[in-house]
Amino acid sequence: MATKMRQFTSRIVQPSSRRFHAVAPRFAPALSPSEHHEQPVPSTSKLAPSTATQGSNPAMSFPCVDANELRTAKLLESRQSKLPPADLPNFPSPPDSTDPEGPEPAYANVVSGYKVYHHPHPFPLDYGGRLPSFSLAYETWGTLNADKSNVVLVHTGLSASSHAHSTPENPAEGWWEKFIGPGLSIDTDKYFVICTNVLGGCYGSTGPSSLDPSDGQPYATRFPILSIFDMVRAQFELLTHLGVEKLYASVGSSMGGMQSIAAAYLEPERVGKVVSISGTARSSPASIAMRHAQRSVLMSDPNWKRGFYYDDLPPHTGMKLARQIATITYRSGPEWEQRFSRKRRDISATSSALPSAPVLCPDFLIETYLDHQGEQFCLKYDANSLIYISKAMDLFDMSKESLDDLAARRAERDAGAHVAEALCPIPPSAGDLAKAAKGGNNSKKPAFISSLPSSHAYMPDLRAGLKEHHHPTLIMGVQSDTLFPVEQQRELAECLKANGNPHVVYYELNQPWGHDTFLLDVANVGSAIKGFLE
Repeated sequence: MATKMRQFTSRIVQPSSRRFHAVAPRFAPALSPSEHHEQPVPSTSKLAPSTATQGSNPAMSFPCVDANELRTAKLLESRQSKLPPADLPNFPSPPDSTDPEGPEPAYANVVSGYKVYHHPHPFPLDYGGRLPSFSLAYETWGTLNADKSNVVLVHTGLSASSHAHSTPENPAEGWWEKFIGPGLSIDTDKYFVICTNVLGGCYGSTGPSSLDPSDGQPYATRFPILSIFDMVRAQFELLTHLGVEKLYASVGSSMGGMQSIAAAYLEPERVGKVVSISGTARSSPASIAMRHAQRSVLMSDPNWKRGFYYDDLPPHTGMKLARQIATITYRSGPEWEQRFSRKRRDISATSSALPSAPVLCPDFLIETYLDHQGEQFCLKYDANSLIYISKAMDLFDMSKESLDDLAARRAERDAGAHVAEALCPIPPSAGDLAKAAKGGNNSKKPAFISSLPSSHAYMPDLRAGLKEHHHPTLIMGVQSDTLFPVEQQRELAECLKANGNPHVVYYELNQPWGHDTFLLDVANVGSAIKGFLE
């Protein structure tokens, strides 16, 4: 193994004649866009020198490909020497959220500092699977009052941990650091705040990377399909364990906004107020498509091995690409126009009158930004957790038809019905796709498509599914959000108001940060939360 690794490494560090396509020093953390203006260092190429110099022009060098191959080599080396993953080079700390180049969320690889609730009993799931038992990682802030009536449950987005705020056990900045604390939006002088890593996650809660008690091996893709409702039911098991009968508020953003709505549906008597920020009551085809694209590139990575990669190399290439796709949906074009415009990084010699020539690896600053986001994430999060949790987001739908379907599935499950195998269907033929596109409608009259929420055909069914939601509810949307467009928050507010709920508060923000606004806009998002809770 050592000999093979040395040979593999030596192939990718041959000097290239194409000096102008520079890369960061090897084994250094990925560079942020602003850092790409540093002095260039020689590039590397997998091509032999004789091949690189033949032809009408010299061969391009590809340091972005070299970096990926070098990461593979380093992972092979760490696997052989049994180094823990934290010793690998691509675990940079999250960038400072006050970076003048543009704010970024503080997501970190959380491996300690949380408490764990263990549920020792079988836990049946909505789509027929079951867990023999499960664990849920959680962290708390503030003081629980005598009657345990001041609890605020904070629900997370897809890849977040329970570390929403720093603690003595883990002083690292939390992903909602500026929103939680004494006197802040969720005031820990008043509220006892709980945040969990969701079921299916990889930061202390039971997920695909956890060991199956039946054989002591990782679940991998033997892990059952999850729903958002399954995640919320697991959280209520924790609350019951803590003796909390009713939440003062259920607060969530993004996927957490789905969970806060689901909590009020599942346990209406145990939820007081509801906050849903940049969330939705029904995953749209557009957001499903983007998450499908992420799963597709991840599952196409040869290292994924149908999910059974835990004793081998992780699918880091697929994870990097998936994160790049996700980042496009998390931010917005207007922000990037202001932040990067069409600028390219210039690594030409200082004496040169012209900027460096274009290259095929990350060149425009927006490309270097996406590359950086992928690099810092690809070894932080478990690939299977991303696949399972993103699928749970796709399945979320508060429409009555969907809720009735889940109720029927639960009834069959509880009656002891046999669980059908989760088999992917045979890919449809071109003819089948054409028929589906026509929708089975032979009418030549073109379909009318409106941008008004009330015109959508699913709105009556969605309104019916939300008819029992009478909780005081704060809904917030962001005009630049492309992942959960603001129309979806308008729809939710419209449905609740149409059902006669007089306690609906709706705010719409015009910040440029897209979906990530809920992580970054302390002044507006934070103030709205504080005012609503108090």
